[in-house]
Amino acid sequence: MPVLLAALPIALVVGAMLGLRWRAASAGALGLGAALVVGAFAFDYGGATVLAGTAAEAGFLTVTILWIIFPALCLYEAQLRAGAFETIRSALVRVADDLRIQVLLVAWFFGLFMEGVAGFGTPVALAAPLLVALGIAPVRAVVLALVGHAAGVSFGAVGTPVMAQMGITGLDGQALAWPAAALHATLGLGLVAALFRLAAPGWPPRAAWGWPVLAAALFLGPSLALAAMVGPELPTLAPALVGGAAFALVARRHAVAAHLPGPPAGALLRAALPYLVLMALILATRLLPPLREPLRAIEIAWTLPGGFSGRIEPLYHPGTLLLIGFLLGGVLQGQAAGLAPAMARALRRLAPVALALLAMLMLSRVLVHGGMIAALAQAAAASGAIWPVLAPFVGVLGTFVTGSATASNILFTGLQQGAAEALGLTPPLMHGAQNFGAAIGNIVSPHNIIAGAATVALAPGREGEVLRLTLPICGLYALAGGVLVWLAG
Repeated sequence: MPVLLAALPIALVVGAMLGLRWRAASAGALGLGAALVVGAFAFDYGGATVLAGTAAEAGFLTVTILWIIFPALCLYEAQLRAGAFETIRSALVRVADDLRIQVLLVAWFFGLFMEGVAGFGTPVALAAPLLVALGIAPVRAVVLALVGHAAGVSFGAVGTPVMAQMGITGLDGQALAWPAAALHATLGLGLVAALFRLAAPGWPPRAAWGWPVLAAALFLGPSLALAAMVGPELPTLAPALVGGAAFALVARRHAVAAHLPGPPAGALLRAALPYLVLMALILATRLLPPLREPLRAIEIAWTLPGGFSGRIEPLYHPGTLLLIGFLLGGVLQGQAAGLAPAMARALRRLAPVALALLAMLMLSRVLVHGGMIAALAQAAAASGAIWPVLAPFVGVLGTFVTGSATASNILFTGLQQGAAEALGLTPPLMHGAQNFGAAIGNIVSPHNIIAGAATVALAPGREGEVLRLTLPICGLYALAGGVLVWLAG
């Protein structure tokens, strides 16, 4: 009975968003109310101090996520008014005149690259507006951006999710990295195929299916090799950059419109300037220790009695770099006068997003601190021989609740370690299953869906349409990964 009660708030959120088509804020409030009641009567959760600590964590996390969404919205508004999206779209048409191939370039390679260097919601915030500029409907654009970066989340932000596991287990980074990379390498073609299928109406012609195979091979093969031979820092970043360049070259050779006049090189450079500035900043701050360490040394951290805490590195945070990219890119574009109006328009769109995020994050902290997530995970671990099949779903659960693969790994790596030892399974394999599930969980996490929806001005209440499309993909991918882990174990 406690396990069923622990699952009730999550079930209510999913049911309200999918079945009743409630907006995320309302569904989150419903789940939060249920979690508070269940926590008080079945899990001994409550009291003024506990509720205050939970609210402080939820509020702090809301601000840190909004610090990514706000500059992303500013950038979107400025680029839209400057006509930059149309310029970029025209250039992409010359590289590939097939919309599905353009989606692979933006949602797969660009999304994976941004995941590799920044993570924390940046890929969806940047890729979804570009997909809308290609003519894709907002709901589908968010779905494509979510699915497109998922295979790289296990090694996003220069390997952060694996580094969290290293700290908990004491295991070597390569030993932890390659099982998750192997699962993605085996199954990742399914994600690219889903992108290719969802990119445009109708079923793609048989002759076109070589493109998703090529896109998958150019990323997944090198990613596995880097994970096995180098470790967790580069399996997303390097293949996305090099593979994306190779894919673009092949696509351009086959583009019918490649010989047609496109936007002048100077106009394209101006349109791309904010993204180029952003990528330069991210690469420099992530890969140059003399710059990285001083930025990371400045942090805002707090703790409250009861184990409640929050921490952010403001100068290293992707939102800060996004804001610099927006401001500096706009100045270099000659659009300085449009920066303030873009910020004003972004602020007007931020309030409903903040409300939805706060409701969902308050729910997630109640579930964690109330012991409900631990109860669900412990029940899964008691399943015995079938545990390897369920292990990726624990990773999904962690990301669904927290919105972060790194947080999911912090929550459940210890559980995976204990289950592996009790059942005689290989610990690195089970940690790989955890990291694999945490990655695909990104595409169904309400926090990520809300953030992506905000960047394309998706009307409140339509987040459930995104979840309706991503949930089956997540379920099938996690199940297939679990079966592979079971066979390997």
